[in-house]
Amino acid sequence: MYFVGFDLDLTLADTRVGIAAVYDELSKRLGVPIDTAAVVSRLGPPLETELAYWLPEAEIPAAAALYRDLYAGIAVPATSVMPGAREALAAVHDAGGSVIVVTGKNTADAKRTLDALDLPVEAVEGSLFGAEKGVSLASFGAAAYVGDHVADIAAARAGGTVSVTVATGPYTAGELREHGADVVLGDLTEFGTWFRRWRGETSFT
Repeated sequence: MYFVGFDLDLTLADTRVGIAAVYDELSKRLGVPIDTAAVVSRLGPPLETELAYWLPEAEIPAAAALYRDLYAGIAVPATSVMPGAREALAAVHDAGGSVIVVTGKNTADAKRTLDALDLPVEAVEGSLFGAEKGVSLASFGAAAYVGDHVADIAAARAGGTVSVTVATGPYTAGELREHGADVVLGDLTEFGTWFRRWRGETSFT
């Protein structure tokens, strides 16, 4: 048994519309202007990091709690599957592997998102970012980690696994290469071809 790890936002799931809608509601309830276009342009870091752009430090914990209360009802129904995501998971499963999703999103909302999109995975680890993800990846012995952010490259490095990136998030293919990704794909529609070739060249169980 082997695992392949995947990020969630902008890797498996297009959460931009849903997240923007939650921030719009948050802005209305808190009476604080929030530029949702700016928010969705830098998805990846923890929620509290983004909220710090808009709110004083003392107000962030309450705002984060409200955001999470709103997320399931607003964001999850507005989330869609990224191109190639179903096929990418199927490629891993068809080869006898298992999938772990390691994401900055909290575990409960990550599971809700995956269930709503009918994306089958074996494990979900949430509220992790950058090198923190590496601890989870290492604990599963992940053979590769797939993400869209330069922090996902750091995650793969920290987890001792292959860094596979997709240029579907805030970074271009060139930027992902410059940050040291082992593999750069345009999107997950290219994953299956790469994975089957790599699987045939790699010895792991």
